[in-house]
Amino acid sequence: MNWLRGGNVGMIKNSMVRCFSQERAVNVRKINPKVPFPEAASISHSLYDIIKQHGPLTVSSTWNYAKESNISGLNSKTHMKIMLKWMRGRKMLKLFCNQVGSSKKFLHCTLPEEPQTDQPKVPQELNMQAKKTSIKRKKQQK
Repeated sequence: MNWLRGGNVGMIKNSMVRCFSQERAVNVRKINPKVPFPEAASISHSLYDIIKQHGPLTVSSTWNYAKESNISGLNSKTHMKIMLKWMRGRKMLKLFCNQVGSSKKFLHCTLPEEPQTDQPKVPQELNMQAKKTSIKRKKQQK
């Protein structure tokens, strides 16, 4: 009988307010890299190589490696953060959170590459036809 008194209406109202009061996530596909595309591509390949070589990295450790490697076109740590966000929008990097107790570390890593096989892929239709013919042969043998 509690539902007749409107007890659930308050819960629904609170969850709706909580849902719609959150800010929308940044659309990382529309990030402006602040440099021309060819230069952005060369910077991103350099940063990608650093992250691939040294494993999952935080922003500050990525900046330290970028300073050591003297990436041309990278102006500041803020510019590097913009480039990392641009790379995430282009599906070159992935950002994940490593939580230990009450502290969080956000790490950038490269996306796993699909292993390339030397065998050509056989379409599903050919596999189905091969199964049908083998079933027919078994029936004919009986």
